[in-house]
Amino acid sequence: MAAGATNPNGDGRIPYEGERTVGELFAAASAELSSLVHDEISLAKAEIKEDVSRAGKAVVGGVLAAVVLLASLPMFSFGFAYGLQALGITAGWSFTIIGGAYVVIALVLAGWIWYQAKKIRKPERTIAGAQATAQVLKNAKPRPATKEEIDRALGRIQ
Repeated sequence: MAAGATNPNGDGRIPYEGERTVGELFAAASAELSSLVHDEISLAKAEIKEDVSRAGKAVVGGVLAAVVLLASLPMFSFGFAYGLQALGITAGWSFTIIGGAYVVIALVLAGWIWYQAKKIRKPERTIAGAQATAQVLKNAKPRPATKEEIDRALGRIQ
């Protein structure tokens, strides 16, 4: 500020060189809080995107397993059962053995799906950051606005 200048707050005090006004401090704090919120949202999106990708892979794997199983089940069932029957096993036992083999295959696929689903985690860094931000905001002590600040915010004065 130039020599002889007074503080824009009207308190008659001459500010130090580079000292910011209350309005400038409030604007800076608001900008930093906004930036913090945007960063928290970006972090949450990144963590959730990773987990959604894992869940998507598990779902796609499950759907593919079901389609393959349903499409191939009749053909292979009859083929294997008649193959076992050709080896001398009765038709009833041949079909039972083949059915049991398909159950084992389905259980293996279900185990893989379960393994993929267990990799999904909650967004721990986002939760910790949001809790830290909430704690800081809880401890902040707001002061009541002055009549002049209210009038300026409402556009009554310039």
